[in-house]
Amino acid sequence: MAARDAEEVRQGILGATYSCVARWGLAKTTVEDAAREAGVSRATIYRYFPGGRDELINAVVSWEYARFFTRLYEEVQSADSLEEVMERGLSFAGRSIKKHEVLQRILQTEPEVLLPTLTTESTGTQELIAAFLVPYLERHERAPGVDAQEAADFLARMVLSYISSPGRWDLEDPTQVARLVRAELLAGIVPSGAH
Repeated sequence: MAARDAEEVRQGILGATYSCVARWGLAKTTVEDAAREAGVSRATIYRYFPGGRDELINAVVSWEYARFFTRLYEEVQSADSLEEVMERGLSFAGRSIKKHEVLQRILQTEPEVLLPTLTTESTGTQELIAAFLVPYLERHERAPGVDAQEAADFLARMVLSYISSPGRWDLEDPTQVARLVRAELLAGIVPSGAH
């Protein structure tokens, strides 16, 4: 089987499994469900995911996580300033997570199944976000002694924190997001009045 065909089958299995999770939840989705939904045999599922159900579920969570951050990147990539990147990113994430029916259902009914995978994924994601922010920080005036790489690491961690738990901030309200970015996230990183 050509590599492209194999990847198409794998993507089809992930999409089908995601549909099953949307219908029945993480805990109730079986390999048989995924195979039936994908139109493949159980053996095919095991060929692509030899670890069985656990590997398949972890792969689906990772797949959807990657799709979310790809859309997030597309949302912010054309931003001109550090403030705009932060504001667009937080607003997009807030809207997307709130409207993500599958994620909301799983977080309410099966957080113990989802959260370990998200924790594992977040380390790599934090590094990607930080790497994306560094050029914006290098171009931006920074407070004395602020290292662009360290500031990017801090901002990436804070972004992930606010995405998962916005607290008192309404990430769908542009005014609140702008205040969060300028008064809290960038305070101490950029000189007062520079943003």
